[in-house]
Amino acid sequence: MPRLRSTVKRRVVAAASIAGLFCLSVAASSQQPVMPAPPRGSPLSGRPDTEAAMRLAPLAGPSQPTALDRLPINALNLPRGFRIEVYASGVANARSLRVGDRGTVFAGTGRLDRVYAIVSSNGRPEVKILASGLYRPNGLAYKDGTLYIAELSQISKIEQVEDHLDDPAPPIVIYDDLPKEEANGWKFIGIGPDNRLYVPVGLPCNNCIAPDGYGQIRRINLDGTGAEVVAQGVRNSLGFDWHPVTRDLYFTDNGRDWLSEELPNDELNRVSRLGQHFGAPYCYDDVPDQVFGWGHSCGEFVAPVAKMGPHAAVLGMRFYTGNMFPPDYRNAIFVVRHGSWNKTVKIGGDVVAVKLNRDGSVRSVEPFLTGFLANNNYLGRPVDVQMMRDGSLLVSDDWNGAIYRVSYGNAKAAHAR
Repeated sequence: MPRLRSTVKRRVVAAASIAGLFCLSVAASSQQPVMPAPPRGSPLSGRPDTEAAMRLAPLAGPSQPTALDRLPINALNLPRGFRIEVYASGVANARSLRVGDRGTVFAGTGRLDRVYAIVSSNGRPEVKILASGLYRPNGLAYKDGTLYIAELSQISKIEQVEDHLDDPAPPIVIYDDLPKEEANGWKFIGIGPDNRLYVPVGLPCNNCIAPDGYGQIRRINLDGTGAEVVAQGVRNSLGFDWHPVTRDLYFTDNGRDWLSEELPNDELNRVSRLGQHFGAPYCYDDVPDQVFGWGHSCGEFVAPVAKMGPHAAVLGMRFYTGNMFPPDYRNAIFVVRHGSWNKTVKIGGDVVAVKLNRDGSVRSVEPFLTGFLANNNYLGRPVDVQMMRDGSLLVSDDWNGAIYRVSYGNAKAAHAR
């Protein structure tokens, strides 16, 4: 009997000790900070809770423009016969490009509040701040002396802009029916052959069923009236242009994040009929979404004309209609791949040439300007391309705050130092 009491006593003490340890453990754990889930619009929303994935996050570039003598010009590669030079440096966060009737190069920004005008002064570039105090003025368009500027939630214009580069008038808002969500909110704009202004409205999230008005490309009259939907199922387009012959609209689109490192591909798409649906949020590339793809087939939606690589961040694109480059580039599309961040082994950081068949389908996707990505690190990040009147090609680099000029043959250098 004494032995039984002793055994019971030991068991009670042990149980109490275990319970005490459990309570201490719970108390200790309750004191640990609880990290809130990223908001729906955050680039980190949906990121897997694994060690490898947790190392991936948006990349912060240099805080200041890279000095001219430190730009990676010697690391950049082009096909034989082409050459590259610095067109302008000190253009902090240079993104979308347009050229005025008199050769002024306009550059928008995404993380700053300004739009630049770059002019030639005694053979050297002079960078002017054309407008400031704006909010994410990424997108630009130009027609008949008027510069159109797309901020996060509105579009404005500056008339007779090249007459007043030193004393420009404040931009006049023409359209403000755009959402204010930051996610996929930067705007790219262009004026189509129908003389209307096109603007995309991305999904306000990584991937979700969004309210009406999101995940589309719209067009409006140049006075801001007459809005209508051109394409649906567009997650985040930051580049488009029109085929010089068929006038069909081609656009780049960024696929959703965090499905996997190798899926889905970013896309190059073609609009052949008003109102077509390109898949988001149900299908990307030819891969049904793991959440919203249930009950849908990718065959319901318009397939991309080219797959541009997983998480490559396809941005600006232009058809090449000049005469400087070899004939094989005529009516090809130069597409910028800004470069991946949510991928362990990065891809992109380049400009590719997409060559088309006569029916508008894609014949090939070929490297053109490479070298911005080396040893899995960025030396620069290209954003947009813009053809000059002489047929040369400008390329913006928001990482270094620079604009480069690509020419072919013995074309005279412009703004080279």
